[in-house]
Amino acid sequence: MNQTKQRPTGPETNDDPVLDSVDMIEGSLDAVGLRVAVIITEWNESIINGLLDGALQTLHDCGVATADIDVIRVPGAFELPLAAKVAAASGKYDALIALGAVIRGGTPHFEYVCRACTDGIREVSLEFSLPVAFGVLTTDNEQQAADRAAPGEENKGREAALAAVRLHNTLKLLGTDQS
Repeated sequence: MNQTKQRPTGPETNDDPVLDSVDMIEGSLDAVGLRVAVIITEWNESIINGLLDGALQTLHDCGVATADIDVIRVPGAFELPLAAKVAAASGKYDALIALGAVIRGGTPHFEYVCRACTDGIREVSLEFSLPVAFGVLTTDNEQQAADRAAPGEENKGREAALAAVRLHNTLKLLGTDQS
């Protein structure tokens, strides 16, 4: 079932009767039948490969069939929003995942690329009411990027895949199912 509807529990509720009476609407991580495009950049290939591995493994763990995943490669982070827009407009996908790595250099180029990428991906998501998970690293150096692309729970490709699946299922519960 694509639904988790529960009351908050745990120490964060502090046994608050108001919080205890609120229904939580949260999509599950069941992604059987989900069609996903993972859009990746060419720059920083070893980092991108780590993010992609994390995203693909997570999608498989959530039940997405290999045949329901397309990987789209674009030159860089600046190009991610246009590819995401075209993929969203195609109607082929239930969710998109954008993966890239922008590493700070000695010029303002970093800020321009990061802003354009971030704003563009957000605009695609809002325009199409489609989950477009943001797995674009914006780091000060290569080591920070490598750490975030390493295998494990902290892999940002993994986190982006989880966000895409959960948001898709949450939107279905809210009645905005596009599939």
